[in-house]
Amino acid sequence: MKRIVLSILVDNTAGVLSRVAGLFSRRGYNIDSLTVGETQNPAISRMTVLAHGEDQILEQIRKQLNKLEDVREIVELLPGESVTRELILVKVAATDKERQPILSIADIFRAKIVDVAVDSLMIELTGNQNKIDAFINLLGQYTIKELVRTGITGLARGSGDIADYIDDD
Repeated sequence: MKRIVLSILVDNTAGVLSRVAGLFSRRGYNIDSLTVGETQNPAISRMTVLAHGEDQILEQIRKQLNKLEDVREIVELLPGESVTRELILVKVAATDKERQPILSIADIFRAKIVDVAVDSLMIELTGNQNKIDAFINLLGQYTIKELVRTGITGLARGSGDIADYIDDD
């Protein structure tokens, strides 16, 4: 199975997220990660979708997305040609004895402590999926009380931009 990360520019209209997600569900495709937000033009949103599948399935996904009226542009974010990141917030139970080792792990990963309570720490970390997974794995020896991941977002490297797709309103 192959992994694909698609950066999709869409009109920022009511129901566009539902239409894109519906395309996946109607065809039995799974979305591994989905993030959505406005671009520098409030009329356009960027969806970053991570999916897995055989080449034929992934090509079908791309073709079906292109058929949607709200979709303006689809760019595949290729490894080495793009920068992708994910944000995680994790709340870890921390006794007095555990606090310093947890802080050391956070420091190694350049994570930030964003909340401290008597019996827990909340840690924020941004990075690629491998970094996030390694961080969670190391924290696995402690009690993770809560964890949330944003999903992948990213941009293609280089000086190119999306101005051609967002300025023609």
